[in-house]
Amino acid sequence: MSFKLKTAVHDKILHYLKGITMKLSTKQIAHLRGLAHSLSPVVMIGNNGLTENVIKEVELNLSAHELIKIQVAGDDREARTAMYAEICAKTNAIAVHHIGKQLVVYRKSDTIKESAKVVIPKP
Repeated sequence: MSFKLKTAVHDKILHYLKGITMKLSTKQIAHLRGLAHSLSPVVMIGNNGLTENVIKEVELNLSAHELIKIQVAGDDREARTAMYAEICAKTNAIAVHHIGKQLVVYRKSDTIKESAKVVIPKP
């Protein structure tokens, strides 16, 4: 894949992710990033990439915790960004943060206790 094509694909994926995160304000995203800082990754994506089992695991953890951190193996930045977009699309989650090999996603859950819910400030 040529550099120009890689850059174009990467830009399209980033544009898609920005559209997903627009559901929350910048202040709210910053708040979630701060909460996620102390989290340990609960889902690991290995060399097999994004499989159905990984998506199920992400769904399970989003239902249990609302805000989760995902660790991705591999050095391909475009592949990680594509996985991030696919995770958000398939789980209806909000892209909070992507730095290096770690992804942070949020999805409101109705199944967890009120005391365990993530409190997001008003915009």
